[in-house]
Amino acid sequence: MTILDPKTNPARGGAGIVGGGVGEGPGPEVMAAATLDGNKVVSSDGEHVGKISDIMLDVRSGRVAYAVLSEGGFLGMGSNLHAIPWSALTLDTDEKVFRVDITAQRIKDEPGFDKDHWPSMADETWGTQMHQYYNRDPYWTTTSVDPVAVRDPRL
Repeated sequence: MTILDPKTNPARGGAGIVGGGVGEGPGPEVMAAATLDGNKVVSSDGEHVGKISDIMLDVRSGRVAYAVLSEGGFLGMGSNLHAIPWSALTLDTDEKVFRVDITAQRIKDEPGFDKDHWPSMADETWGTQMHQYYNRDPYWTTTSVDPVAVRDPRL
């Protein structure tokens, strides 16, 4: 059996975690979604591209589906929103930012949506296209890592 490292393996379907931010209490492995709202997002070319405004849950599966990036605007007005697959993000605990592994220009080129016209995020066609844009497998097609197998290599 292959043991996957849940912190760094992109096939697992969740966000990666880098840095030394380990401490008592919640985080960085398990965190309240509200604590991540407002976190900066940095592109692969080092540009600050916006902040996390929402974390979207797939209620039926219990998985995090997307983080919504708010790009531009002033006080949330006129900002363009982007749904980023959760697996395309890496939480950098040292810098206290999320990193996305595409360039700032690719994010700007993705049409996104505004706060009054959200896409149907449960639509599989839309979701597949979004995941392909970020070069990720759709979260509903990835297999979850058995946390017991990760801790105990004998399993």
